[in-house]
Amino acid sequence: MSRRKPAIYGPFSGGPDPLAPLVDTGEGVDELGERILAGQSVQEALRDLMRTGSKGRQGLEQMYRQIRERYKKVRESASMNGLLEDLNEMLAEALDIERGALFPDPSDDARFAEAVLDALPDDIPRAMAELENYQWRSPVAQQIFADMLDRLRRDVIDQQFAGMSQSLKNMSSPENQAAMAQMMQDLNQLLSKHREGTATEDEYKEFIEKHKDFFPDAPETLDQFIDDLARQSAAMDRMLASMSPEQRAELAQAMQQAMSDMGVQDHMAELRDHLKALRPEFSRRKGTPLNGDGSQGLPQATQALAEMGDLESLVGQIGDADSMGDPAEIDLDLLERTMGQAARADAEAMIQLQKDLQDQGFLVSEGDSLRLSAKAVRRIGESALREVFKHLDSAARGGHEMRKAGKAGEATGTHRQWSFGDDGVIDIVRTVQNSSFRRLATGDTAMLHLEDFEVAETENLTKAAVVLLVDQSYSMLINDTWGAAKTMALALHSLSSTKYPLDALQVIGFSNLARVVNPMDIPDLQASETPGTNLQHALMLAGRFLDKHPGSQRIVMVVTDGEPTAHLVAQGDWWFNWPPDPETIELTVQAVDEMTRRKVAITWFRLGEDPQLARFLDTMARRNGGKVLATDPDRLGDYVVSDYVSTRKSG
Repeated sequence: MSRRKPAIYGPFSGGPDPLAPLVDTGEGVDELGERILAGQSVQEALRDLMRTGSKGRQGLEQMYRQIRERYKKVRESASMNGLLEDLNEMLAEALDIERGALFPDPSDDARFAEAVLDALPDDIPRAMAELENYQWRSPVAQQIFADMLDRLRRDVIDQQFAGMSQSLKNMSSPENQAAMAQMMQDLNQLLSKHREGTATEDEYKEFIEKHKDFFPDAPETLDQFIDDLARQSAAMDRMLASMSPEQRAELAQAMQQAMSDMGVQDHMAELRDHLKALRPEFSRRKGTPLNGDGSQGLPQATQALAEMGDLESLVGQIGDADSMGDPAEIDLDLLERTMGQAARADAEAMIQLQKDLQDQGFLVSEGDSLRLSAKAVRRIGESALREVFKHLDSAARGGHEMRKAGKAGEATGTHRQWSFGDDGVIDIVRTVQNSSFRRLATGDTAMLHLEDFEVAETENLTKAAVVLLVDQSYSMLINDTWGAAKTMALALHSLSSTKYPLDALQVIGFSNLARVVNPMDIPDLQASETPGTNLQHALMLAGRFLDKHPGSQRIVMVVTDGEPTAHLVAQGDWWFNWPPDPETIELTVQAVDEMTRRKVAITWFRLGEDPQLARFLDTMARRNGGKVLATDPDRLGDYVVSDYVSTRKSG
């Protein structure tokens, strides 16, 4: 019997959070709905969801902050002058030791050597050039100078080929220098063919195999390899651009001298030309000074600048993703390389959520934008309705669940005995049961009697024509009542379409003008920035709708936070004035009177404490036989839904 291999436990080592919740499309729709019900448009809600993230996942906003923090940390981790400062210190140490070795010697040769040392230029490159053939008296000083040359050569190579010098124990070895020159010659030939479009991945693999000692961790593809080289080359250019002219000249001269000593100066220049041509976008980055005060060399400085360039690219990509509401704008490989696997997992979750919302039919493409599907609107409407009922007390909820028996709709679960003229649905099971019980009790052999028949009672679904007039004026946005108005409209639509499917509901939004709103467009409905509250036009449209539904119970509800300030004029134009013109009031009153002649009592839902609005609505209610309900925005949905249900029952 084989023994089970014991489990091994250890600390979490990074990557996607194994306990992070899976992407839940339904929750994504609900989170979109919360934002829409708060007053945002569909595009605003989608962007906000991507910006803040879904439950358990960071969004673009937090990702942006982390990238900026990383950028600051990288910028403070390296120094542009590290190499030159180190070389200066090493040279000063070598010269001090050499002078100490010369001082006891009374010969003219010693004095001449001291004169040579005293006459050395101040800048490192020229000083090193003049000391190249100097006969050192001190072996220690000579070794320090050799270490200087080796350090410079390694930094020059590593700033272009990260970590390459580690594979070369002796940078001064003619064999190593020849191997490097051959490698660079082969690389330039490969890049030249790539620029011509003739290089293949097999040729790249052959190059890597031939020079595997230089590239032990080479990328899988040629394009990735070029990306890495171009990033490093551009970072070097960026560092030079960040220096003062004196620093730039000194470092450039030192690098040229080191490359010349190794016999790769021409190869390096050709390589940089190829990389600029193949990846010109990397060369467009501006110089940025490093703020570190350490003694890091060129490789560390260029690596820091390359990473800063990547982070800047990510910042731009996140800005594009935020403005477009599309996280697919982010380079996931770049994000993972700079910020880790967890950041990539969060971005992938955002992309997957948006894809799932479309694949599962919650979002529909419309040109360059996305809109909610009917399926999503229904779900958000149901959520809005639940939110409304949540605020109602249990007694009120009980009232909403009551049914009035009638001849159409869903069964209520109760029954009645059939009578002549009753066109209800015969309950066959109850009818047969009644026949069986009767025959057992009386011994009657007749299969059915009239008194055996029972009818299943159903919900009263008498058709109603319902018009909801919603104030879209800018004051609704200023007074923070617009979100509540959208929630109420979606809740009413959900209730009407599910509990009273035979009802005809029309939503009319009004500001300077009124317009009929498709229920599917309610989530995207926005308050108008154009001044005006044209109640007259809204009531006219409502009247036309009611006239198309003769014989139906007619319900008109108006939600507003301000008195009328606009009316229609000739040729469909409109007139606005504040305070309201007498003509505006007169035409609005005429529209109310038209409703009265239709025998339609208007229910007014007043938002805010405007005394002039209160007086106007009270007057209209008395004139029309309707009623005014003053409510806070938080209870608007409760009032409207409750009034709709109670009116339907009374009808």
